[in-house]
Amino acid sequence: MDWTEYTRMFVGLFAIVSPHGMVPLFLSFTENIKSSRPRIAKVTAFSVGVIFTVTILLGQSILNFFSISVDAFRVAGGILLMTIAFGMLEARRGRTRHTPEEDEEAMDSASVSVVPLAMPLLAGPGAISTVILFTNQTNDVGGKLALFAVCQIVALMVWVIFHFAPQIGDRMSKTTMNITTRVMGLILAAMSVEFIVGGLRNLLPGLA
Repeated sequence: MDWTEYTRMFVGLFAIVSPHGMVPLFLSFTENIKSSRPRIAKVTAFSVGVIFTVTILLGQSILNFFSISVDAFRVAGGILLMTIAFGMLEARRGRTRHTPEEDEEAMDSASVSVVPLAMPLLAGPGAISTVILFTNQTNDVGGKLALFAVCQIVALMVWVIFHFAPQIGDRMSKTTMNITTRVMGLILAAMSVEFIVGGLRNLLPGLA
């Protein structure tokens, strides 16, 4: 694959992680521990990078263990991404990323870096499915290393956005955040269609 493909992977993964859309939750979760925000941002980004790395290394093994074909997972992952994309187009967070109960628990938690910020809000089912699908599109060590770099860049973006979350929250209106979320949702919806169609084409050759 060329660099255009890896750029597409970065845009798709960044869209599904959507750290900019998590800024209000990050500020809410850390309202009573404002002095710890830089450390929480760093630990959250590190956790996201670790989750993606483990997914790259073990994702295929997990599919093999459960005897799940790549094409079947591509269709299932595409449907999951589509549901998330619909939620983003409506500027709302779906329950595949979080639940009100998790939010309430997080407000009482001493550390929110790993749960729920890193998992499931950022590196949730949709993001993990996306990484597994991208992993199966890379066939050599160089491709895996490039995908690893893409994942770490996304994790770095998480740190940058959360580190400057107070400033972003002061300067970005709710409308601006919603518009950005909807654009990312549209990109994600288009990618999910490609995943679904590609999987069905191989599972049901007659449809082609």
